[in-house]
Amino acid sequence: MTGGAFRALYEEVRGFDRRAPDDRRGALRHLTPERVVAAAAEVRSGRTVSLAAPIETEAGPDDPDPARHRMIEPAEGRTGAAGGDGLHFALDRFAMNVHGDADSHLDALCHVLFDGTLYNGVPADSVTSEGAGALSVEVVRDGIVGRGVLLDVPRLRGVPWLEPGEHVTAADLTAAEAAQGVRAGPGDVLFVRVGHRPRRRELGPWDAARARAGLHPTAVRFLAERQISALGSDGNNDTAPSAVVGVDFPVHVLAVHAMGVHLMDYLQFEELAPACAEAGRWSFLSVVAPLRLPSGTGSPVNPIAVL
Repeated sequence: MTGGAFRALYEEVRGFDRRAPDDRRGALRHLTPERVVAAAAEVRSGRTVSLAAPIETEAGPDDPDPARHRMIEPAEGRTGAAGGDGLHFALDRFAMNVHGDADSHLDALCHVLFDGTLYNGVPADSVTSEGAGALSVEVVRDGIVGRGVLLDVPRLRGVPWLEPGEHVTAADLTAAEAAQGVRAGPGDVLFVRVGHRPRRRELGPWDAARARAGLHPTAVRFLAERQISALGSDGNNDTAPSAVVGVDFPVHVLAVHAMGVHLMDYLQFEELAPACAEAGRWSFLSVVAPLRLPSGTGSPVNPIAVL
């Protein structure tokens, strides 16, 4: 896709919905209280399934600076209950990058700076070394609760996973809906499986920053037309190498910056997909509860599907 074609697509999806000049919630405006109530009817068996991968603590080609987990008590070199008799507490500390190519995380609307602005014209300089002054992950402090829909593209194509560099198109999404007997609609939280996690497990980690499967930029029209409130994938949502000349993360630009769609990257669906197949339905109650980081550009996330 040329830069000019991308700019035209940007304006198209940006203009799909009306939003107030002071809007800071983005596509979450589609997730109305009435739609949350309706989503509760998706709960039938009461089965709960995590959509997050375990946090990585070992360095790899897709995670050169992994999370660090350190025990404070018991201290290093000491085993057993700390301090002998009486009450004691096990204490530990985590330090991690929010964004990367291994751990499951949610992108706040301040995460994508494009042409000197954030979503809805908020000045890019509202993000400083102190954090985000607007559109931080605090926007979703009350969570994202609604009807979740999983579209399994490898299942559609009859393969275990998509290879790095392959694109998911809007046609793939509509074909997956037809094959699975489900339709994504206004306010839904859409999850798109590309099979990144099973490929990583079977073949080992690789440099996903350079090569990964994801959505083609034109597939973002599907999000706009269906009024999707949030999007998650077991990859980065964007394909690498980029399909657009001069823009490395076009889906992030279109979804987050143009439309105000919160993204969830590097989830895992290897428990959810078979659960949905067994139940014979691909929709469920989705509960996403990021950490409250008032000036954060995102958060580690553990979405829960309730079937």
